[in-house]
Amino acid sequence: MTFLDSAPLDVLDAYRTCEFVTLGRDGTPLAWPTAVRRQKDGTLLLSTSLAFAQKALNIRRDGRVALLFSDPTGSGLDHAPQIFVGGRAECPDEIMTGPQGAEDYWRMLFERQPHSRAYVTAPLRRLMDWYYLRLLITVTPDQLVVRPPLPTSAPPDVKGTHPLPGAAQLARFSSAVLAARDDSGAPVLARTRPAPTDDGFAVEVPADCAATAGPASLLVHRHDEHLNHMHNVLVRGTLKVADGVWRLVPTKVVEPMGTGRPTDAIRVLRSTRRATTRYLERRGLDRPHVQWDEFRALAASARQRSSA
Repeated sequence: MTFLDSAPLDVLDAYRTCEFVTLGRDGTPLAWPTAVRRQKDGTLLLSTSLAFAQKALNIRRDGRVALLFSDPTGSGLDHAPQIFVGGRAECPDEIMTGPQGAEDYWRMLFERQPHSRAYVTAPLRRLMDWYYLRLLITVTPDQLVVRPPLPTSAPPDVKGTHPLPGAAQLARFSSAVLAARDDSGAPVLARTRPAPTDDGFAVEVPADCAATAGPASLLVHRHDEHLNHMHNVLVRGTLKVADGVWRLVPTKVVEPMGTGRPTDAIRVLRSTRRATTRYLERRGLDRPHVQWDEFRALAASARQRSSA
């Protein structure tokens, strides 16, 4: 018996991504989309490349985390419930150069994200080694909430250009995920529909989400059914409540993968390689060699399973 046994596990396993939140140095809940693999012992396995190691650094400082399974794109499910999981995470400072200990996780990625199989081939290996230098994150759940799906709707019809930071980015999505903190300071997540106002983005907070005023953020992201064409934006700010209305007052917009321009791919590739180098240099480490043969074997196995 594990903590997650009361969750609809078939639904949780079918989700291609979830929103994963850690606490930044200043206490701001920072949420990003990621892939998750449920393990037999009831823990959840995630990973992050050295290029995006901030999640790992946050966890080593404060292990309180949360996950929200709320975007069922690619899952094959209709009207899938949302699943919120709170818990504590561990992320050892051990750089994984191969799939050992996370074979099922990598097999899942290769099956669900077919284009990533090309990364292990000779033409792309030299450019993509940063993608396979990973840190493993294990989450032990201690809180579970199942919510009905947010009703489908079109993005809000916002007239003109709103001056709020992030207004243009949020307007392209029908909903966003609010990342806030509860009374204890632990992160909480809820999918909502932000609406720009003169005082910030008005958001609805579900009754079963124990959000309190303070540092918060709004995440929007998308991907296709094969985990391709990804895009994500994080709007950081402060969550306030007045006259029973919750508002996030934005202060900063973060678009780690760029805005979708053709030149973004080159910029992102350069920045990820630089970030990987910085992580290693700060620890006095040489760049490890990726175990390409092991990854290639898993990719080939996934290809065979997909074509069977």
